[in-house]
Amino acid sequence: MNLPTHDIILFDGVCNLCNGAVKFIIQHDKNAHFKFASLQSAFAKELLIQHQIVISDPPQSILLIRRDKLFDQSSAVLRIAQKLDGAWKIATIFFILPKFICNFFYRLIAKNRYKWFGKKQECLLPTPELKNRFLDT
Repeated sequence: MNLPTHDIILFDGVCNLCNGAVKFIIQHDKNAHFKFASLQSAFAKELLIQHQIVISDPPQSILLIRRDKLFDQSSAVLRIAQKLDGAWKIATIFFILPKFICNFFYRLIAKNRYKWFGKKQECLLPTPELKNRFLDT
């Protein structure tokens, strides 16, 4: 599989919080820098195998693939924020904090996301206008 030149965000497709985050990213990514795939998709599974990545079930992290580098947890979130339009770049100030602190809060939210935000029975289906942003459709 040839990797695209854009960044790929792999997300939990049944998680309401994750789906909301994807919609937020699309809204604040006017240059369409990011492409998306749910972690439950065949595309994501093939990509994970190619990179020899094993994820938990259910997945506990959003993943950002930038060329041949993989970022997860708070590292993924902060690198995504760097590319968003507007004031969201300010969130990268959290890079000054030790990674274990940022990841502690990330894991706390990830662990409770279904309880706090709920989950869907099936993955997000993009609108026809956004279909080209998703790699698993």
